[in-house]
Amino acid sequence: MTTKHKIMVVGAHAGDAEIMAGAVVAKYTQQGHEAVLVHLTPGEKGHKTLSPEEYAKQKIEEGHKAAAALGAKAIFLPYKDAELPVNDEVKYALADIIRAEKPNIMITHWKGSIHKDHEATYYIVQDAIFYAALPSIKRELPAHGCYAQYFAENWEDPEGFEVDTYVDITDSYDQWIQGAMEYELFSGNISSFRYMDYYKALAVMRGCLSSSKYAVGLMRPKGAKVHRGDALPGRPL
Repeated sequence: MTTKHKIMVVGAHAGDAEIMAGAVVAKYTQQGHEAVLVHLTPGEKGHKTLSPEEYAKQKIEEGHKAAAALGAKAIFLPYKDAELPVNDEVKYALADIIRAEKPNIMITHWKGSIHKDHEATYYIVQDAIFYAALPSIKRELPAHGCYAQYFAENWEDPEGFEVDTYVDITDSYDQWIQGAMEYELFSGNISSFRYMDYYKALAVMRGCLSSSKYAVGLMRPKGAKVHRGDALPGRPL
């Protein structure tokens, strides 16, 4: 019997989850699995002409459209771009979402970031996973443990990031592009950073290193790399 998976991708800003892990999400939803994209903030303070309030509304709409294009759903938390706190309020809010959605695969930012919200997201997610899994922490919903966690490759999170897991996204590449392009941010009209060129090139480069046309590189937590068994991993006796 095939295991039913549910992926949760947690991004600091709307657009982060899609650009760094949307292709993995599309790969899994294409095969009948479920996915949810959690945005801790809309990422609303970077538009050239719109106010933060106007751009937040736009990005929330874009986030729902992007998630639908990827076969997923989007959830927004009510925090502000560049002001994401690292406290128990946020951690418990995310822990409640984890208990409600019951993912078995979690993908989020790596901590080695030049962006304070990305680094904050890393720490929020680590404690939210811990809180969600503890039965002794009494919340509205029962505990749920998420047993597979990965950090996604993001141009702003490079320090100490080392890919140890490659996912072939050749079959979901076009769907990923479609989802990402629901955001004006990735059209080139807002930021001078060439998001799509960078992430398309990254997909090609990771594909070259993993013998596929396109791939995504992920990193597992240090403890997850420990193997326990009576033979070498992938090499049964």
